Amino acid sequence: MAKKKKFYVVWKGKKPGVYSTWNECKKQINGFEGAQYKSFASESEANLAFKKSYNDYKGKDTKKVKLSKEELLKFGKPILSSLSVDAACAGNPGKMEYRGVDTKTKQQIFIQGPFKKGTNNIGEFLAIVHGLAFLKSKKAYNYPIYTDSKIAMSWVKKKQCRTNITFSDDNKDLLDLIKRAEKWLQENSYSNPILKWETKAWGEIPADFGRK
Repeated sequence: MAKKKKFYVVWKGKKPGVYSTWNECKKQINGFEGAQYKSFASESEANLAFKKSYNDYKGKDTKKVKLSKEELLKFGKPILSSLSVDAACAGNPGKMEYRGVDTKTKQQIFIQGPFKKGTNNIGEFLAIVHGLAFLKSKKAYNYPIYTDSKIAMSWVKKKQCRTNITFSDDNKDLLDLIKRAEKWLQENSYSNPILKWETKAWGEIPADFGRK
């Protein structure tokens, strides 16, 4: 996956300005005492920031693209009466766990793991299926599920975890869980909407483990 392009503002340096690469920015700040600089997600945000003061941005996250009011209106607001799911993985593959929470209250509904040699996509897939099975057991047939993974959504739709990960004795329990999830999808129907969580507009999904 290609790296997202960043733009760099140098307020105090050898030559203050807006730069499109880190190497250009670095030339202006290396060896310059008290250099003030920051990266931005878009050129327009960087140009705007350069007209302002470094102190206006100190300590703030400027790496994410900010949406306009029109764009925010397009996304609307999330349905709070819903289940949100997410996964966390230390390494790829690595120790993976997943969970589901109440979108409104962030109360944890279920959590599984950690599993050895897992991936985020596997965890997201399992979390959605776990959520579907949980809601069916509660007779909450039309209750929405939010996920921020398009890949996991497509795997659920195809009723198959399309991972290319290698399974062995030390992650056999994960393989067994995947097989159970695929079997559940093949043998059960559901009417719960599986919706994409729009991180750009709404921030991190409530089920996020907070380890980024």
